[in-house]
Amino acid sequence: MFTRLISGILLATLALGPAMAADPARSKVTVVFDHALPNVPGKSMKGVLVEYPPGGSSPAHTHPNSAFIYATVLEGAIRSQVNDGPVTVYRAGENFSEMPGDHHAVSANASKTEPAKLLAVFVVDTSETTLVFDDKQ
Repeated sequence: MFTRLISGILLATLALGPAMAADPARSKVTVVFDHALPNVPGKSMKGVLVEYPPGGSSPAHTHPNSAFIYATVLEGAIRSQVNDGPVTVYRAGENFSEMPGDHHAVSANASKTEPAKLLAVFVVDTSETTLVFDDKQ
């Protein structure tokens, strides 16, 4: 149990990119699962919970080139823009996907007063240890 907890903490630290200064408006990102796909050698499924405080956001970013992402809004509403597409608001129960190489230009809570959450499920190369690359790195 202790080893699994330490492994989870290490994975969460590695998967989210370089440490950044605490910012109360920045989303909180937590790896909640990581499982190798038994029928697809070299690929894993990783779940990432993204929690946005009221008015919170994530910086513009990309993901590993091997990553396909399927995101579902669990609570509240999220403003999202992928590549040059329109800025779209997704509400609880709605979802969107990101293809390998996509640029996530806008990722923000649509509300200034209520929190929001989404679950992003990655299908990605098992060897990937960093899942988010902020534009300003």
